[in-house]
Amino acid sequence: MISDRDKFCVVTPNYNMGGFLAETIESVLENLNPGDQYFVIDGGSTDGSVDVLKTYASRLTGWVSEPDRSYADAVAKGFSRSTNGLQCWIACGDLLLQGALDRARDLLSTRSVDFVFGDDLYIDEDCRILQVSNGFVFDLAQTMLHGSWTPLQDACFWRRSLYESVGGINPDLLYAADYDLFLRMALLGRVRYAPEVFSAFRRHAGQTSELHHTRYKLEKLSSRSRALALGLAPSSATLRHRAFYWLYPRLRARFGNKKKIGKHVVGKHALSFRTATTSTFGTE
Repeated sequence: MISDRDKFCVVTPNYNMGGFLAETIESVLENLNPGDQYFVIDGGSTDGSVDVLKTYASRLTGWVSEPDRSYADAVAKGFSRSTNGLQCWIACGDLLLQGALDRARDLLSTRSVDFVFGDDLYIDEDCRILQVSNGFVFDLAQTMLHGSWTPLQDACFWRRSLYESVGGINPDLLYAADYDLFLRMALLGRVRYAPEVFSAFRRHAGQTSELHHTRYKLEKLSSRSRALALGLAPSSATLRHRAFYWLYPRLRARFGNKKKIGKHVVGKHALSFRTATTSTFGTE
């Protein structure tokens, strides 16, 4: 029997994304084991999302539809409803591949790991695979701190104990709450990269990160400043050290963050694939 320490709490924040909501919910439900919990926190949608939630109500651990301050506020609400030991969130529109939670559970089963981050698929609005995205960096904390890089949110999994030890997600942040939370957890936790594809990130019109790019960058800078001011991160790094980790994600984005995708993968429906090593999705 799996103890509560190794059971997941998964949260999906949603606001007026009803057209994608059922696919996201189905991908999570497919992953749940007995004792895992799944909450959908809706921000008071007016587009039919509530009708979708009512359809799935009996299969969800819980759901609510009410105004919130931000997606981070919704995520915080969801996590506050559970005491399970493992956590992740999957935004509405994104997908967990089959077997994702079981693989993440295995990786987090050792006491030497608090936070796992991996790779994902980029998909279009019809769930067709466009490319494989590489989540690898040499040092997550340093790349985030000096390079303003953010791991692939949908391919991140962690222990509730780490989440609580850093104070949880900041519900006041509107755009970069993922960066802010993951930076604090990377600086204080035991982190492991897994070269495996766990999830699919959907590109669609109206994405917050695209519409509010400048505000997203400003919140990142504020989060970095807070980490330094609170002493979470050393401020004594050499100029060469800071320059390396500033340059590294930019070169990576230009030349090496996209894996070569195989003909057996491109254009296929994402949910026809299970979580697997990233090389499985490469050229044949």
